[in-house]
Amino acid sequence: MATARMDLDWRPIKPITICMIGAGGFIGSHLCEKLMSETPHKVLALDVYNDKIKHLLEPDSLPWAGRIQFHRLNIKHDSRLEGLIKMADLTINLAAICTPADYNTRPLDTIYSNFIDALPVVKYCSENNKRLIHFSTCEVYGKTIQSFLPKDSPLRQDPAYYVLKEVTSPCIFGSIEKQRWSYACAKQLIERLIYAEGAENGLDFTIVRPFNWIGPRMDFIPGIDGPSEGVPRVLACFSNNLLRREPLKLVDGGQSQRTFVYIKDAIEAVVLMIENPDRANGHIFNVGNPNNEVTVRQLAEMMTKVYTKVSGEPALESPTIDVSSKEFYGEGYDDSDKRIPDMTIINKQLGWNPKTSLWDLLESTLTYQHRTYAEAIKKAIVKPTAS
Repeated sequence: MATARMDLDWRPIKPITICMIGAGGFIGSHLCEKLMSETPHKVLALDVYNDKIKHLLEPDSLPWAGRIQFHRLNIKHDSRLEGLIKMADLTINLAAICTPADYNTRPLDTIYSNFIDALPVVKYCSENNKRLIHFSTCEVYGKTIQSFLPKDSPLRQDPAYYVLKEVTSPCIFGSIEKQRWSYACAKQLIERLIYAEGAENGLDFTIVRPFNWIGPRMDFIPGIDGPSEGVPRVLACFSNNLLRREPLKLVDGGQSQRTFVYIKDAIEAVVLMIENPDRANGHIFNVGNPNNEVTVRQLAEMMTKVYTKVSGEPALESPTIDVSSKEFYGEGYDDSDKRIPDMTIINKQLGWNPKTSLWDLLESTLTYQHRTYAEAIKKAIVKPTAS
């Protein structure tokens, strides 16, 4: 007889039904995999597309057959949404427009997607006494206090001015004309609404702030598994350049600093939140890896080395080029300087710490991308000769 799975307080974990909105995306596909292979939980998988979870849905002989159901719907205008939330014990909302190139070129879509479209989800969870895990973003912190200090100020070395804490760090955004902050503002406002629903109406909630989750199936490769004209986030953007043997474009010199965490590490944190509601409810959690901090320029250099290793192809003679943010993203772009998460709360509540080094997560991701996309890209860039 199988041993019962226990939570962090040594209580048996009961199987639950999870309504997962955005299940067909990068994070959702990895979370569905984890839930199917390692837990007894059932998933109602909601999304417009299911390409990244098809391997979980077919055939019927899979060991988890019957525990995952795909529902093709758009939460903007589908009357089935409330019924599916009612059927579940927990709703996880992953749906969002979260590509930086869209923030100042499609600000209305960005605001509607991340705030307006999320309102019914919060409302239905609150009115039906259903628990909610909502995915926000590290972008809600905006810029660090450090970035406003004089360059020669000794305070710039003090972590109090740049490490981002869920409860005490302020949210500092650029001016209204900097539409790049449309995403962060929409995400912050929905966080405030969720928090208010908890305070006033007793909603059980957990808010997740991901810090650059990286791994196989992330984002898209333009023209191959995404729009030809799209600009994905930095790592997928660099991957696309490497696969096409093009220089990596460093926006404004690539001086912004970021931390990266492996998707499989991050998913372990989410499962802990799912299965330990008493420890997770009412909390906002940073989920990142402060040990994996690099500038975007350093990231480009490391990715070039890793890709050379996994592909066997030599690096370009000039592997990077500098471009302005205006040229790359258009008018209205602005950026945060540094994103280092404080991990105190998630470590205290859930005992979670990331494990995977930046080199290892890049090697895993680029190996997958080279194996999956290299041939398709070669075919796409070969032009037929005139007969």
